[in-house]
Amino acid sequence: ERYTMINAKKLGFGMMRMPLLDPDDPKTVDLAQVEKMIDLFMERGFTYFDTAWMYHGFESEKVVKKLIVDRYPRDSFTVTTKLHAAFFNSRKECEDIFNTQLEKTGAGYFDYYLLHGVNGDTYPKHEKYDTFGMIREKKELGLVRHIGLSFHDTADVLDRILTAHPELEVVQLQINYLDWENDFIQSRKCYETAEKHGKPVIVMEGVKGGTLADVPPAARKILQGMDPDASIASWAVRFCASLPNVEMVLSGMSNLAQMEDNTSFMQDFVPLTEEQMKNMLAAADAIRAAAVIPCTGCSYCTDGCPMNINIPKYFSLYNAEKAEVEGKSWTPHRDIYHRLLKKFGAASECVECGQCEGVCPQKLPIIENLKLVAECFE
Repeated sequence: ERYTMINAKKLGFGMMRMPLLDPDDPKTVDLAQVEKMIDLFMERGFTYFDTAWMYHGFESEKVVKKLIVDRYPRDSFTVTTKLHAAFFNSRKECEDIFNTQLEKTGAGYFDYYLLHGVNGDTYPKHEKYDTFGMIREKKELGLVRHIGLSFHDTADVLDRILTAHPELEVVQLQINYLDWENDFIQSRKCYETAEKHGKPVIVMEGVKGGTLADVPPAARKILQGMDPDASIASWAVRFCASLPNVEMVLSGMSNLAQMEDNTSFMQDFVPLTEEQMKNMLAAADAIRAAAVIPCTGCSYCTDGCPMNINIPKYFSLYNAEKAEVEGKSWTPHRDIYHRLLKKFGAASECVECGQCEGVCPQKLPIIENLKLVAECFE
């Protein structure tokens, strides 16, 4: 039976990009500003808080205790935290992390507990140490209300995991209008896979860590043409929230102004019309058209490459990386690049034979562009 979040407004506070006192030290959370943000969030009827073991240099879960758990009744808010494969190498270490998370948050129980950032590479590790079994047990003990996973990979991998683990109740996915048709992120395909398995979706990266708050002029013109008074970021959040199988959209709000804006238009949320959704995808096309390397993905260059370098895929990843807002601490593109290296030659392995440039319809300086890719991802 499909699980549905009851009586929850669709905006969640992602506690991984909180304001800092020292911009170079993620541990220095500006508690005074975050307290005001949380109070406004709760005052306007929002209840969902998303954290994880390593956010803000392992301090984020402590902020949950200090500013939420210690100040509000436990039944007035929802806490989600997560277990990432990078931090355990035994079942005991998984248990130890879980117990420490309970202690750090003081929450007593977690409304949602997710296996964090699962992909094709980390999935076997989760199976090896039976983290799926562990979170089921925590649910049976009443220490977790609902279980699921956050996911960064292609739809076929998600399908495999959800087929093997029907007990999972929710899936957290990277969904936004720019990645909706992206070949690597596969927002639409992953969304449809979750829908097929009857799992409601929690959206992460709806504004791509701030990337979709400031878009190129052609995309801005489309968005402002629909409503000149709406913020550019609001369209990204509303696109996600308008998808029928999305139950919650997380936003990693970094100041009080962002909290003011997001809660204002999400307080009495009205889904976008079909026409507006089409306009959003046209805005995505406009963002892509402003790409750094204007590769059309025709793949003429790959057939004769002696080093088996997947040039179009690497250029697409590079463009996506360069479209991100400056200073963002993590993006999926580097991980995807290194997964591709299992099948294809690295950008740095180019022998400069020039075969690719001879057949490129766009006459791109492919050899020089591959050096940019190598510098970026390697």
